[in-house]
Amino acid sequence: MTESNPIKSAVGKVVDAVTDGGPASKAEIPGAPNSEPASLEQPTEPREPLPPKPDQTGPDTGSPTGEPTGAPQAAMAQTGAFLTTAQGVRLRDTDHSLKAGPRGPVLLQDFHLREKVMHFDHERIPERVVHARGAAAHGVFRSYGTASNVTRAAFLAEGAETPVFVRFSTVLGSRGSADTVRDTRGFATKFYTTEGVYDLVGNNIPVFFIQDGIKFPDVIHAGKPHPDREIPQAQSAHDTFWDFVSLHTEATHHTLWNMSDRGIPRSYRMMEGFGVHTFRLVNAEGATTLVKFHWKPKLGVHSLTWEEAQMISGVDPDFHRRDLADAIEAGAYPQWELGIQVFPDTPEQMFEGIDLLDPTKIVPEELAPVQPVGLMELNRNPSNYFAETEQVAFHTGHLVPGIDITDDPLLAARLFSYLDTQITRLAGPNFAQIPINRPHAPINVMLRDGWHQDAVHRGVAPYKPNSLDGGCPFHAGASEGAYVEVPLEVSGRKVREAPASYADHFSQARLFWLSMSAPEREHIIDAYTFELGKCYEQAIKERQLRVLANIDPVLCREVAQGLGLPEPAPSEPLADPAPSPALSQVGREWPADGRIIGIVADESCDLGVVGAVRQAVLSAGMVPLIIAPKGGMLGTMPVQRTFLTARSVEFDALLLAGAPMPGKDAYGARDAKAGNRLPDEPVDPRVKLMVQEVYRHAKAIGGWGTAGQALAQAGVPEQAPGVVVGGDGEQVLRDVVGLMGAHRVWERFPAAA
Repeated sequence: MTESNPIKSAVGKVVDAVTDGGPASKAEIPGAPNSEPASLEQPTEPREPLPPKPDQTGPDTGSPTGEPTGAPQAAMAQTGAFLTTAQGVRLRDTDHSLKAGPRGPVLLQDFHLREKVMHFDHERIPERVVHARGAAAHGVFRSYGTASNVTRAAFLAEGAETPVFVRFSTVLGSRGSADTVRDTRGFATKFYTTEGVYDLVGNNIPVFFIQDGIKFPDVIHAGKPHPDREIPQAQSAHDTFWDFVSLHTEATHHTLWNMSDRGIPRSYRMMEGFGVHTFRLVNAEGATTLVKFHWKPKLGVHSLTWEEAQMISGVDPDFHRRDLADAIEAGAYPQWELGIQVFPDTPEQMFEGIDLLDPTKIVPEELAPVQPVGLMELNRNPSNYFAETEQVAFHTGHLVPGIDITDDPLLAARLFSYLDTQITRLAGPNFAQIPINRPHAPINVMLRDGWHQDAVHRGVAPYKPNSLDGGCPFHAGASEGAYVEVPLEVSGRKVREAPASYADHFSQARLFWLSMSAPEREHIIDAYTFELGKCYEQAIKERQLRVLANIDPVLCREVAQGLGLPEPAPSEPLADPAPSPALSQVGREWPADGRIIGIVADESCDLGVVGAVRQAVLSAGMVPLIIAPKGGMLGTMPVQRTFLTARSVEFDALLLAGAPMPGKDAYGARDAKAGNRLPDEPVDPRVKLMVQEVYRHAKAIGGWGTAGQALAQAGVPEQAPGVVVGGDGEQVLRDVVGLMGAHRVWERFPAAA
């Protein structure tokens, strides 16, 4: 589902821009807070509200009952130049309460004070129990038509284009937690299809902790902060989490994915998505097929190093949401291909010995290739976080004709839970009428009243059958697009049991381990050692080592040594699965679109070369950030970062236009990163630190001019893997972009295990 050498395109753009002297790029550095720059003085001339930025939009302006209104986006935004009450009464002052004299008591009759404070007191709604911290974007899904033979869903027909809204999220943390914690990520897509809303509510990990939804409260209670201290926030490095997963070994497969690099993605744009469950598709003839859904990012699947993730949590806790919004604003629209793994719908619902109803199992892509069925592009940012990202309501039961569910017991609980939680979060049963949730299909329900009823229903007979409303609404048949459940035979004794096929908790975890490259295995060892090392109870560490012993002896031994504990023997024979190369993030090349390149420079550098390189980065669809000793302008170029404000974790690669001398603020009392520099130190110590961090995190480094001096000061050999030094800045850029195709310079990660 990927190009054979997609990085070639990005390199070609750079080459063209550098060698042909093409037209200057009109791309701007993303991040401006509004559509117009602010004036130095406070504006006093009344004017209408500013329009949104070009990258921003809101929900479509449909009515609560699904009727397109044709109204502009501005119809849902504030209007008029003057401040008013919620009832439209203009106000002359909002800075002073109504008082009995300047020093007198506030008067109870101040209706503006009452309304303003009342609304403020109720501005917050309950956050999601899970997936509280999220970021989202609007886009479009274009179907290839290749799924038409297995489903009659209209949005998967050939040539169909469907608006979408996608929300990415972490699972465990609160709304105020950091983006780059080690955690599972949510990947939820709302398709506004012509047949109604379809929600594909998935994760970036294809398996789940549990096999039955009745245990969902247990795993979340274990992963959340301890109830006595409300710590730790948004992380699994604590006793209750490891107590649960070490006792509940069906969580082993998901836990291993979480301890891998998949638990700390580089970007939402570089993250796979999975439907987790097996679903049933129904075609026009009524034939059924079982499928698993996959989202494959066009930029590849990439991750942070653990040190990067920890640093970013402090330096920029909004890293992932900023990355997504900035990429869209810069025109580097992220794309994913939707693909399906297809299986015959047999009575046993097994494939190659794998139980398709077990959400802790995958089907390796080598056994069932992922077949692409459409392309999704996110191209517009929300204009209001609360109205859209926070109020969007997903539900696994939002289905359309042609897509049906299976008997996965985890899916059954999700079908109940999602609806139930919206009633509390969104204050009643009418959450589907919130603009971001409104279907783009006609709505005719017999549901009435309730909190926040925005529709003004007509008629007198919200029941069936009726004659007073002319019999309306009428039932639809299958030929008229009605949703018809697959008429499956259901039988069996009422029991609280799991099938025997659910008892295998280790073979697929071992499959994942054996499929990892050497650096990825080192990262897994480090993650287990770090996370378990934060636990207090020795018994929990020892118990989890018993689990690891059933995955692989090397993994268990290395973690045991890090914890200072004996290595236990496995309690059952180790499986011998064939590795699945598709599970590794290493070994392929990907486009550099939307990547961020830091360019270190000062007045002593050849600013003409710096400008040409900066322009070439822009022309290649990437974002250049100039890093200089102080803010303002460097020649004719705006400085986006200074040595004080920059940190290596912001950049995918670093270019050195020379060896900048220490800035005036390069001393520890002003900037701790500078440390206690020597009086005769030739290079700013913060540049040296930046180079050391970039090198340690296996990112590409390029330099020209006197850059060799900066590398020498940082202790980085010019001949080291992934280091490019030359006399031509444009050629250095070409070479660095080529290195970025592999995401990291993996040769810098020697593997001992």
